[in-house]
Amino acid sequence: MAEKRINYKPDMPNLEADSKILRFVGFLIVIVCVASLSFVGGRLFEQKSEYSYVNNFEDFSREDFESSLFWDVWNILKSEYVDEDVVDSKEMFYGSIKGMVSSLDDPATVFLDSEETENFKKQTQGKHFEGIGAELGYKDGVIVIISPLEGSPAKAAGVLPGAVIVSVDGEDVKRSDNVFDVVKKIRGEKGTEVVLELIQGVDMKSETITIVRDEITIPSMSFEDTDDNGIYKIKVGRFTDASLPIWNSVWDGVVDEFLATGSKKLILDLRGNPGSFFDASLYAAEDFLPQNTIIAKQEDRKGDTQEFKVSREGRLLDIDVVVLVNEGSASSSEILAGALQKNDRAEVVGSETYGKGTAQRLIDLYDGSSLHITIVKWLLPDGTWLNPEDVIIPDIEVELTAEDFEKGSDPQLEKAIEISQNLNKVDNLKWIRMLYC
Repeated sequence: MAEKRINYKPDMPNLEADSKILRFVGFLIVIVCVASLSFVGGRLFEQKSEYSYVNNFEDFSREDFESSLFWDVWNILKSEYVDEDVVDSKEMFYGSIKGMVSSLDDPATVFLDSEETENFKKQTQGKHFEGIGAELGYKDGVIVIISPLEGSPAKAAGVLPGAVIVSVDGEDVKRSDNVFDVVKKIRGEKGTEVVLELIQGVDMKSETITIVRDEITIPSMSFEDTDDNGIYKIKVGRFTDASLPIWNSVWDGVVDEFLATGSKKLILDLRGNPGSFFDASLYAAEDFLPQNTIIAKQEDRKGDTQEFKVSREGRLLDIDVVVLVNEGSASSSEILAGALQKNDRAEVVGSETYGKGTAQRLIDLYDGSSLHITIVKWLLPDGTWLNPEDVIIPDIEVELTAEDFEKGSDPQLEKAIEISQNLNKVDNLKWIRMLYC
């Protein structure tokens, strides 16, 4: 490939032509006030934050870092790039921010433009959107389907948790693509088709699946009778709703439904649950564990650890519990499953979980964009950090294969029912009395 060498004499940017972009740049070099909606892996609180970025390069010497280099490259691209029509100042600016954030090599720390931010908030609030109904994420550096949502076109088409996305409508997914780029390609109008090439299943076979997009609403949870000797199931689809108090209220309603049956046997299904509100997982755990029991810990950048303990009287303390998990169980769902497992409160059945043990703060920026930044690590009650190398391993491992899916069978649920039938609630009550002593 021929390369033209030039001696470039830097000029200051064209202030008139790029005045709008420079107003964007302003928030990087002056004090900015933002209203931040902060998630500590879903631990939700609102605050006003001030961030100062004025010459904040104390870890560089003048020789190491010259801010004029940015404008040198900017002006070269604007004046020299062969296809002038594709040189878009706003795209260049947002691209530079995304590049800066991606330099941390943390797939959970991302910058989203205003459109991506709006889509993200619709999804986390359970609002309608049009697509295939699947949660995307990263595993081993590639983009995967963490889980198809219950009742979604993706699940109906045979998409399995952990499926690696090879291509979308014939366009390869590159390692440089982030998850939001792929989401944009997959989403589309209701009734239209999207073709996904996936590698999935226990044997990791390559499959090409055509999915008809539909309107998607994301339910937070459901309650049902398994029709097996008074064993009931609470399916928690995600630890998020329009707000944390609303999620807590929905959970309380489902617990009310269960208690009204008089049953003492419950299956808590966390399969395919990608997490979200950290406080929601704490709230649910409090119904199963005695007061002052450690639910989880968080470790900050300084290595300081905070413990989260049960602070209220639980309503399910004398209930036999079996927890279902799989590759799609992530973050807050792993916190809840891990809390019950590590405290010997429940049998965990299924397959190994996803392994997301970091929490992000969501900072809303003034132009509608947002920054999601990792601020803490999640630890289980015994101090284990949840990560892809140290996931929740079920007490009893049961795979759900593609063949099981096609037949409509669920060996994981069947095993959970079998275990629940054999659990002795008297032993469970002894455990509770012992912890109260």
